[in-house]
Parts: sequence; C-alpha cells; structure tokens
Amino acid sequence: MTASAKQRPVECPCGGAAPNRRNTDKPPRFSDCCGRYIDGGAAAPNALELMRSRYSAYVLGESHYLRDTWAPQTCPADLDIDISAPDAPRWLGLQIKRFSPLDDTHAEVEFVARYKAGGRAHRLHECSRFTRGEDARWRYVDGDVSDR
Repeated sequence: MTASAKQRPVECPCGGAAPNRRNTDKPPRFSDCCGRYIDGGAAAPNALELMRSRYSAYVLGESHYLRDTWAPQTCPADLDIDISAPDAPRWLGLQIKRFSPLDDTHAEVEFVARYKAGGRAHRLHECSRFTRGEDARWRYVDGDVSDR
C-alpha cells in the first residue's frame, strides 16, 4: 500500500506537542506536521520534530519510518508494530516536557506519552537522546525511562 493510499488522520497524532504548549491549542493537520516526514520523506529539522514524528509513527504503526529514524547501533532487530493486534497499545497523547539542543549534533527531548493497554492506562516518561549524522538527519539513539 502506498503512503497516499493509507488512511491518515486529519489532525496530527502528536497534537503539535511542544514545551509550554497548552492542551487547548488546536492540533496541526497531519499533512502539515508529522506527515511531511513520515509520508513526504522530508528530514526532521531538529530532535523535537523527530520525536513528535516518531510518536505519530507509533500511533500509525509505521515501523519502517521508526527504523529509518533510529540510530543503527541501538535499533532493535524485532521492531514490528501491528496496531490491529489485540494487545497493541492505543496511544492517547504526547506531552513534551523539555527540548534541549546540546550542540549541533546532539539533543535531548523529555516527554510523556499516554497510552492504554490491556484495559489499563499507562504513562511512558522518557528522556530521549538524539544525534545528527553525517547525512544531516536526526536519529533517536536511546533514552532513560522514569516512573515519575
């Protein structure tokens, strides 16, 4: 199935999450936000945009995009997402707590992603690390998960 034939949401799953963004702000259109990276092939200009697009890719089950935006040395071999599986998480929202560009090739993004799985609500709170490679593309490296 081509990207244009896939069912896509009108509003972006990431909600345009950014530090200090209010939940009452209208979410951007998918095609103007994460869609230009996931479906359009554009490179995310910074780690914050990449983080948001990776969240949207999880929501949409876009394993290929997640692999392409994950540093090869830390990308798991078994990264297959089936959003129609009975035990698949249902993603509910993203909040960006902090975006810290460290230098031209390193950045951190702290986020909370809410989801429901097995009838229970959960929160994934992570401080993620990103690097920009020689090809100028940002990639997720790893992160520290916290329960706070």
